[in-house]
Amino acid sequence: MFATKTISRRDSLVFGSLAGFGLAAANGKRASAGPSDTLGSAKRCVLVWLDGGPSHLETFDPKPEAAEEVRGPLGVINTRHAGVVFSAGLPQLAQRVDQFTVIRSMTSPVGEHNLATHYALTGHIPGGRAVAPAFTLPVSTKLQTAGPPLSSLPIHVAVPNFNLGGGAKLNGFLDRATLPWTLGSDAGDKDFLQRLWPSSPGLDIERLQRRRELLGDAGDQALASAIDLLSDPNVRRTFDISQESAKTRQRYGGKPIGQNCLLARRLLEAGIPIVTLNNKGWDTHDRLRDRLYDGYTGAATPVGLVPSLDQAIAALLDDLSSTGLIDDTLVVVMGEFGRTPKINSLGGRDHWSRAYSVLLAGAGIQPGAIYGSSDRVGETAHEDPVTPADLVATLYHLLGVDPAERIATPDGQQMRRTPEESHIVTSILA
Repeated sequence: MFATKTISRRDSLVFGSLAGFGLAAANGKRASAGPSDTLGSAKRCVLVWLDGGPSHLETFDPKPEAAEEVRGPLGVINTRHAGVVFSAGLPQLAQRVDQFTVIRSMTSPVGEHNLATHYALTGHIPGGRAVAPAFTLPVSTKLQTAGPPLSSLPIHVAVPNFNLGGGAKLNGFLDRATLPWTLGSDAGDKDFLQRLWPSSPGLDIERLQRRRELLGDAGDQALASAIDLLSDPNVRRTFDISQESAKTRQRYGGKPIGQNCLLARRLLEAGIPIVTLNNKGWDTHDRLRDRLYDGYTGAATPVGLVPSLDQAIAALLDDLSSTGLIDDTLVVVMGEFGRTPKINSLGGRDHWSRAYSVLLAGAGIQPGAIYGSSDRVGETAHEDPVTPADLVATLYHLLGVDPAERIATPDGQQMRRTPEESHIVTSILA
């Protein structure tokens, strides 16, 4: 059913980063409660980070009735719900509008990439003595300690890296060991598996196993885990998207976002509960139509960022739905802010944080909702404004972490997971 708030809501061996390496924990039991109790309903999470600030006006909140310099060059497409339009670059998601929620009233006072990224992912505006961590890190720590290990798989994987927002310190006051296992390249790169499992005369399974035995129980757990990973051919197959049919790979699209989303689906299926995809290029100060829609002439796959996103997220949602994983997987598609209401002299849009959009789907999220609104030109959050603190509180809630919990920082402070003024956006919960 379509709902609106009244249209009135990873010795580091030879690859990657061992930070955040842990053992995949057993799935916990879903809390038994009424339909409105969604605490901990998500046991997995895939964060699709649109690095640079995606234009809300060219994605989920176009303004077809506004002046040309506001509405931009992409046009709009009708969704399956009367009166709700998306950018013309999102035809597949327009047909799947009943599978997710879009928040059109995100708002923030922070318009610089690094600082805005930190705010968007931690719920805390940077500036205090203690720096809060991105929400995925306490969640992965919780999962790592929640039960017995299942395999040598890491808890949290970042593709291709966790360098979100130009280098925000996303582990905050937490040890760097909480950071995810970073792959270092995109899943579709020709040398992707070679970079993860490089061929080397000195890197054979028997040698790795001997080194693992020498470590013993008191050995370095991160190194031991890395050796386990390198020694396990099943793990390599998990990361090998060439195991998928050509039809499936084409369905996700040939751009990095598509192949990375396909890898994310395989990782979730294998038992890796937290996946972060870093999709760069959304800082579109110029040539907006080329960057977002047409793609550059001569490119191997001349498709812009928006159609690539459309194809990738649609395929991911379809596959998670067909396998049933969507029932306890939280899908978050977001960037640090939006773009200016008016096209600039270079044919692009500049940083804008006062109104932007976020897509949420899966466990605990009401499907088919458009929550809140921006004003008639997409300049300000008009109805039901949602701050990054509110969003992070909601994500924590869905992932089973109390956003009101007070935690001790290394310097002895007591910090609330999200600020006192934050609230869970209950209207978007299933």
